[in-house]
Amino acid sequence: MKRTLLTLCCAAMLLTTGCKKTMENPFFTAWDTPYGIPDFQRIKTEHYMPAFEEGMKRQKAEIDSIVNNPEAPTFENTVEAYEYSGQLLNEVASVFFNLSECENSDEMEAIAEDVTPKLSAHGDDIALNAKLFERIKAVYDQRESLGLNPEQMRLLEETYKGFVRGGANVSADQQARFRELNTQIASLTLRFAQNVLKATNAYKKVLDDGTVVTLSLPSWEPFMQTCPDRALREEVWHAYTDRCNGGEFDNTKIIDTLVNLRLERANILGFPTHADYVLDNCLAKTPQNVIGCLMQVWTPALNLAKQERDIYQKMLEADEPGAKLQPWDWRYYSEKYRVEKYALNDDEVRPYFSLDNVRQGAFDVATKLYGITFRENPDLPTYNKEAHAYEVLDGDKVIGILYMDFFPRESKRSGAWMTEFRGQKVDQQGNNVIPIIQVVCNFTKPTFDSVSGQMTKPSLLNFDQSETLFHEFGHALHGLLSKCHYPSLAGTNVPRDFVELPSQVMENWCRHPQVMKEYAKHYQTGESIPDELIAKIAAAQTYGQGFINTELLAASLLDMDYHSLTTKQAIDPIAFEQEHLDKIGLIPEIVSRYKSPYFQHIFTTGYDAGYYSYTWTAILDADAFEAFKESGDLYNPDLARKFRHLLESGNTVDPMTLYVDFRGKEPSVTPLLKNRGLI
Repeated sequence: MKRTLLTLCCAAMLLTTGCKKTMENPFFTAWDTPYGIPDFQRIKTEHYMPAFEEGMKRQKAEIDSIVNNPEAPTFENTVEAYEYSGQLLNEVASVFFNLSECENSDEMEAIAEDVTPKLSAHGDDIALNAKLFERIKAVYDQRESLGLNPEQMRLLEETYKGFVRGGANVSADQQARFRELNTQIASLTLRFAQNVLKATNAYKKVLDDGTVVTLSLPSWEPFMQTCPDRALREEVWHAYTDRCNGGEFDNTKIIDTLVNLRLERANILGFPTHADYVLDNCLAKTPQNVIGCLMQVWTPALNLAKQERDIYQKMLEADEPGAKLQPWDWRYYSEKYRVEKYALNDDEVRPYFSLDNVRQGAFDVATKLYGITFRENPDLPTYNKEAHAYEVLDGDKVIGILYMDFFPRESKRSGAWMTEFRGQKVDQQGNNVIPIIQVVCNFTKPTFDSVSGQMTKPSLLNFDQSETLFHEFGHALHGLLSKCHYPSLAGTNVPRDFVELPSQVMENWCRHPQVMKEYAKHYQTGESIPDELIAKIAAAQTYGQGFINTELLAASLLDMDYHSLTTKQAIDPIAFEQEHLDKIGLIPEIVSRYKSPYFQHIFTTGYDAGYYSYTWTAILDADAFEAFKESGDLYNPDLARKFRHLLESGNTVDPMTLYVDFRGKEPSVTPLLKNRGLI
């Protein structure tokens, strides 16, 4: 039996104070919890750094064991051994970085700042280990003669490619600089995210009626849609859009540095731009293919946005003669016109979309499509009382655990996302390890009577928020239904421009009238949503698509502009962004969905040169749902079986092959353009 360094240390020292303290760290023993869920109640902030350090130490020993193996390199003793290395480190990192986004604190931030460069250096030590790469390459070079099954071959190819992309072929004289670049990039992305969180939490506007407006979207957007005071709208608009542009939480200098560092790193790896480097590992392959895809939607969307602008300009002039429409006016007049044109407003919609009903609706769709069910278990460990845990069952068998955490906290970043505390895999003993998935959103909280403590109104969602829940749940299904052997190929570990397909396709069920009738019920009466309101919602689906698509595509194209630079240069993000918007012809009444200083997707969360993927995969999801509509059955068993296979397969098969196997053909852009009213 292999004895770890920790075991040897404790055997030598017996139960000295230091070793006993080490053994009390919950990361160093198997969690005595149902399904091996992280032992949230025992994990304290002081446990993270020792666990990170021990995790890196153990993985280094594991890598050394592979490198120093006197036997000739084989798939099992090299590629598989590498795949399963770093288990402790992965466990610590998954808990820490997930909780740092929804249970953040000054102590967590300090740990992140300390450990991030260390993790970067540790990753480089592995990626640039010449002897390790030599063994992997030796296996790769003889791959056709090894009799590998398809998933083993995929793992070998992806592992080899990952090392090449990680710098294994970087010349010796450039390796020190390459390591330095990785460390700096990791630290800068962390600081960027921390600045956005702090700037968002720093603003609170108390209105005359005592209402507090914050910069979280559930607070900010309804205010911008309903506030009749134009000067107040402008003030709150600038508070939101000027975040991190100078001042205490300035991100502009970080952007300048980060973009240039990414370019330099791409050049060292042999790519002309950072976008070329990123896209080489995606379905799109080149920046030119991305631009070509986006422009199919951009031109009709911009034309529609100009029509919308003209309508809102007339409405503004009726209220304030001579006034010119500004970005802080758009949401207000858009909502006002929507109410007038469709006789539809959020106050009418929300009572039918209580959070509980929408969540159950998402569960029911998954049950009808894939036969799985969801059982809440309040006895499972949780990291916060607002996080609810569900067992996910296929028949009588639990195939995964799902956490759902829906409400804003100051310790929680804004937005909505899916992640995992543990991905699905088959361990080295041949046991299937079920996934532990987390869905996080920021919806309005229920209200309670201050005296009795009884809930007076549940969390009520608007329709966009309902789609958000279905969207993130779609990501969760991708993780929960995974049936892969190797962890790096499982679940959502697919190319970036494919990962949004399982999430975005779920939005189609959310908005379909037949499905809506099944889950949208009045929170007080239990009455199903009336046909008239469904018709209004359906009619309004294409409303505002000029704005929605142009702000999204402007952000996607801005991302590509930053990361398609071919030469290092001083970047003023505000000037760079304006030049970009002028170049593509975006009207001044609309701005990019995210202004550069708080554009976390591309400067923090891994969507650099990848924000286009929301539109790229929207083409796939619209085309995929079209198959169900064409069949005449939204829960068509044959199509559901094929799509479940796509979800189960992770990255074990080329994603486009999986899609064509499901659909029977390449995707078409036409369903997307029709759905969005752009043709």
